[in-house]
Amino acid sequence: MLVALSETFGTDLARGIGAIMLYAIVGLVLMLLGFYAIDFTTPGRLSELVRRGLPNAVVVTASGMVSMAFIIVIAIWSSASDLAEGLITALVYGLIGIVAQVLAVRLLEWVTRIDVRSTIESDRFTPASFVVAAAHVALGLVVAVAIS
Repeated sequence: MLVALSETFGTDLARGIGAIMLYAIVGLVLMLLGFYAIDFTTPGRLSELVRRGLPNAVVVTASGMVSMAFIIVIAIWSSASDLAEGLITALVYGLIGIVAQVLAVRLLEWVTRIDVRSTIESDRFTPASFVVAAAHVALGLVVAVAIS
């Protein structure tokens, strides 16, 4: 059985692969910016605390990264169909989403009066880290849906 491919199949395939790579780069850049935004706005150096294996810092950082991924995935999914416009839209929506996420989480931490510094710097697991983690994930979902 012979399968006939359209005349533009190769070009369309190459264009699709290029788009995937470009969106992946935008996503990676946004994830890095998201990590540094969380690290910068959280008391203490999260990256150092994670490397030391402090359990609360790991929980808070992991939840922050998952929340950023929600935002970035929806920013890419909601982007325009034209490749150039789509990349710009994804980047802008992603950046705005990261800012909104960081501000919302810090506000929620302030409202709940959680001492984030002592929580993430503790050598022992503290239940408050789950509250901070839940805030990251929940607000990440809210911001992601706001983007869509």
